[in-house]
Amino acid sequence: MSWQFEEEELVDVLEDEQEDEGRTLVVFNDEVNSFDHVIETLVKVCKHERHQAEQCTYIIHFKGKCLVKKGTYDMLKPMREGIVDAGINAVIN
Repeated sequence: MSWQFEEEELVDVLEDEQEDEGRTLVVFNDEVNSFDHVIETLVKVCKHERHQAEQCTYIIHFKGKCLVKKGTYDMLKPMREGIVDAGINAVIN
């Protein structure tokens, strides 16, 4: 009986880890920040190549938001903070 409990507990932990890896960092459009500012922020904070940052910025502008990075919460949290510190709205989903 003890063995079954341990197996169930292990499965729960693995599922939590898999869910955490599926987090996304989403950046939202605003009427304040310039294209160049958003591009430079994505390059600096998310380590995007300039071309990738430009594409994300156009998606943000035309669609209102863009998923700019996937990963764990712990990986995305400092990126979100860096983006928000730059005056750009971002969330982790």
